[in-house]
Amino acid sequence: MTANLKFGLVLPHFGQHASTKKCLEGSIQAEAYGFDSVWVRDHLVFTPYAMEGTDNTHIEGLLILSAVAAVTRKLTLGTAMTICHRNPIHLAQCFAGLSRIANGRIIMGMGLGGFPHEFAAAGLPSRTTERAYLAKINADLCRRLWAGERVSHKDNYYNFQDVELKPAPVSPIPIWCGGSTSAACRRVVEFGDGWLPARITIATFAKRLAYLWEVSQKVGRPMIAAGVMPLTSIARDKETALRHVNVKGLIHEANKNSSWVKPAGGIFATLDDIQGLVLAGTPNDIVRQVRVYQALGANLVVFDLRFRYSDWYQQINLLGNEVLPALQP
Repeated sequence: MTANLKFGLVLPHFGQHASTKKCLEGSIQAEAYGFDSVWVRDHLVFTPYAMEGTDNTHIEGLLILSAVAAVTRKLTLGTAMTICHRNPIHLAQCFAGLSRIANGRIIMGMGLGGFPHEFAAAGLPSRTTERAYLAKINADLCRRLWAGERVSHKDNYYNFQDVELKPAPVSPIPIWCGGSTSAACRRVVEFGDGWLPARITIATFAKRLAYLWEVSQKVGRPMIAAGVMPLTSIARDKETALRHVNVKGLIHEANKNSSWVKPAGGIFATLDDIQGLVLAGTPNDIVRQVRVYQALGANLVVFDLRFRYSDWYQQINLLGNEVLPALQP
């Protein structure tokens, strides 16, 4: 069992209940309870997933993190995940500036994005292989610029000469990779410092961790830190917790994911089939479900409360008062 399990929250900066006030006040409360991090999504043309409603409100995530940095002192600030719609010089500059504002408390989560139309809107290629290239080259260019190199680069997408970035980040910025496929695990080993799939079932997480270990061993890398970001709903009874969760929508989404480990029947059909994708129930239920991920080797659990943003403060209080203390070593 992983000894040092850390905890985070996805901030309510998107959807029907998006609120700068909730992000700031919730972050202050989270820090007081002992949460380790807060996270934002990254979008250019935000389109909600079917299971989360239709409201396309989206307050720019890096701006939210900048504001949170000013009212907190310990929380790590992460993106889950940054998509490569920015010019890499701009991307490096944004995170270097955020590092200065937050005194180094930064993780850049880097993903391929779930919506090809966002890349098309930015005039960039939208096929998966091309987005994978953009993620890798952005990570490489950011690291070189952050290190103080004078960088020149030319490919089919970017062309610049002798670019130098000042100020540099306060400290090296870890880059965590998203994605729940085997290819995502290979990207993590190739250029990532950690792995944080957005949503994933227990069975798929276990299989991917084994593969991540195998690939790491082949190239001589130590095992990389891994996190999970389950959709979460907590209440005094399980029925109330589940009432807020779009279980049918999650099952439908799971069946569209051809890379996930299928249940014995070949399709996802019940709540048990998507175990780990959602944590719902009493504080004791949440503790038990988190311990399953912990036993598998998760280093980080980021609670995604998007189904409960209307009860944002209550959810933080229940997690902070009753779940985190029970999971302390």
